[in-house]
Parts: sequence; structure tokens; C-alpha cells
Amino acid sequence: QVQLVESGGGLVQTGGSLRLSCAASGRTFSGYAMAWFRQAPGKERELVATINWSPGSTYYANSVKGRFTISRDHANDTVYLQMNYLKPEDTAVYYCAASPFANIVLDTTLYDFWGQGTQVTVSS
Repeated sequence: QVQLVESGGGLVQTGGSLRLSCAASGRTFSGYAMAWFRQAPGKERELVATINWSPGSTYYANSVKGRFTISRDHANDTVYLQMNYLKPEDTAVYYCAASPFANIVLDTTLYDFWGQGTQVTVSS
């Protein structure tokens, strides 16, 4: 069974940091673009950050630019999201996703594989 498994979510105070991980299971995502999305209660899912297959070009939503960093470890088929200076408005379920297109992918519909999500809660 093909899976993307997220981990690293939790409760943190404003200004704190968390590091999310997304590991592939059941297949490799070699050649895929990877991304992190989030969905807050009552809001639509939004793209947070994406990274291409190689050489690791990235894209960030304006709301997280300068605070979040997406990276990937090809050897371990894992994607990370380092989140610093967290704010209450970052509270959401965070999802990892994979797209078969190797370049930067901004279109949500082009992501074929999704993780189950991990909750991030930032207290004020």
C-alpha cells in the first residue's frame, strides 16, 4: 500500500518551532515534486510550500515565507517542513502530498498522493 506518513505535529506556543516529516511507504517518490498543504477549521486547503525533484527549487506561500523551510532527503525518501516563529494563525492540519511532475507544482489537482495529516496547534 502506497502511503505518505506525516509526523512531528503537536502543540507549541507562539514563537516556537516544529519540524514536520513526511516519509514514503510502499513505493519511492523519486522524480516527484513534494509539497506541504494545510487546512484550518472552516477554511479551504492551502498550499504552504513545495519543492521540486532536483535541484531542490522551492516555493512558499507569502504567509510563511521567511519562517518555514521545506527540504527533502532523497536517500531516505523523506520531506521535511521546518516551521519557526509559529503564530496562532498557523494552526491547522498539515498534509504532505506528492505530484508526478518533477518541477514546482502549484496546482492542487496535480497531486496524486496525500498523507493522513498531522495537527499543528499554536497557542497564544
